[in-house]
Amino acid sequence: MLQDHAKVMAVFLQAGEVVGRKKLQKIIYIAKKMNIPFSERYKFHMFGPYSEELSLRMEELCNLGFVAETKEDKGNYYQYRYALSSRGEKFLSMYQFDLPDVKPVFESLNEQSARFLELVSTLLYFEELTREEVKEKVRTLKRKQNYTDEDFEQAYTYIQGLKKVIKQ
Repeated sequence: MLQDHAKVMAVFLQAGEVVGRKKLQKIIYIAKKMNIPFSERYKFHMFGPYSEELSLRMEELCNLGFVAETKEDKGNYYQYRYALSSRGEKFLSMYQFDLPDVKPVFESLNEQSARFLELVSTLLYFEELTREEVKEKVRTLKRKQNYTDEDFEQAYTYIQGLKKVIKQ
């Protein structure tokens, strides 16, 4: 059980602070699709792949004091910031887990916008379909996002870049 918690905590160790629940969901989903060993199960949701398990795990980590959660009022919504606490760092220093050191991958994912990661994760979720089928599905499911052909190309290029970094 704690091994899965430690893997999530290690994301913050490698990526630093993550701003946004949606962004965190997408970072871990994309990492999982890049064969980084996460156990969370995902289903397709309004904002792309979503894991109830990850949400519960984050709540537990915050309650244990291993991850610091900051809630910011942005007027018409709340934004959450997550970072590994000193207690979490101490725990990780004493715990053995099998998450590879892929810091450049997590840093790169964390630098992207939540909107872009939503597209990337959705493309990966439907990767068994052809690119045209995926594009049509995304444009239907995510009409309000108004993704352009250029957005799709950037996302596919980004995915290929991640795969190359992982293989090194």
